[in-house]
Amino acid sequence: MMRLAALLLLLLYALPGIAHEVRPGYLEVIETAPERYQVLWKVPMKGDAVLRMSPRLPDTCKEQTPPSSRAVAAAMIKQWTVVCSGGLKDTEISIDGLQHTLTDVLVRVTHSGGTTQTVRLAPDNIGFTVSGEPSTFEVITTYLSLGIEHILLGIDHLLFVFALLLIVQGWRRLVGTITAFTVAHSITLAAATLGYVNVPQAPVEAVIALSILFLATEIIHMLQGRTGLAQRYPWLVAFIFGLLHGFGFAGALSEIGLPQSDIPLALLFFNVGVEVGQLIFVLGVVLAGLILKRFIRQPLRWGEIAITYGIGSIAAFWTIERVMAFSTMP
Repeated sequence: MMRLAALLLLLLYALPGIAHEVRPGYLEVIETAPERYQVLWKVPMKGDAVLRMSPRLPDTCKEQTPPSSRAVAAAMIKQWTVVCSGGLKDTEISIDGLQHTLTDVLVRVTHSGGTTQTVRLAPDNIGFTVSGEPSTFEVITTYLSLGIEHILLGIDHLLFVFALLLIVQGWRRLVGTITAFTVAHSITLAAATLGYVNVPQAPVEAVIALSILFLATEIIHMLQGRTGLAQRYPWLVAFIFGLLHGFGFAGALSEIGLPQSDIPLALLFFNVGVEVGQLIFVLGVVLAGLILKRFIRQPLRWGEIAITYGIGSIAAFWTIERVMAFSTMP
């Protein structure tokens, strides 16, 4: 019953992604010399159409080099240099056209001293004031929301957690398994983000897909009455693969960047956000299962098998796709 409920939940979860216009935009402003900034603007594309958004810098900023453009995957990237009289501190940066979209924009401003301010803008909040040092509250709210968003938009991570839910029987074992997964990915997330461990991202993403395929195989064995490793020792499997998923989270966090003055705080609340998002998903699956149980008394075995093969097929496709991406690694 939980399998069918989770399938419905995943379908409902996928609908906003289909309705969502495009992926988020990204604006990076780096101070390379006093009052001189390198600007990178990544605006999403849909086919050949570029989303009509553009960054608005303060009037005190003047272009020093004309923008250069290039298309990369589903985005158009523009880069140029500006000189801002008096610097950017206490000035306003906004995104024109963002209010007419269904997407959001992540803005990262890096000052010459190394301090970084990361802000997430949305259609109902298209601008912000640049600060020399981000406040503690700003760091907490920004990285907490980024952590929640990353896990809820990371369908591969959710499929892994979902597969664990299908295997583990009983609340006590479920709590232990999720705790093991949490502890494991927290360790590698911190280690990789702080620079103690450096693992290439492409192989990590491939093994994450392979971990989902492994669990799908274990579920099929369980449905056939065979006891597999994941069913006997779910906490051990969750811990081992959780270490790899932590490297995946670290890769996403490295793209966002951390404020140099508040690295531990930002890292902590990004991880807390991941846990909150994971908990939301787990509770959603359980609640959907309880609701569906009121309407369907007998488990539909064909549905369970179809869902499991669906998970395995998606994971196999991701594994092949990500292994093929090795050829593009530098």
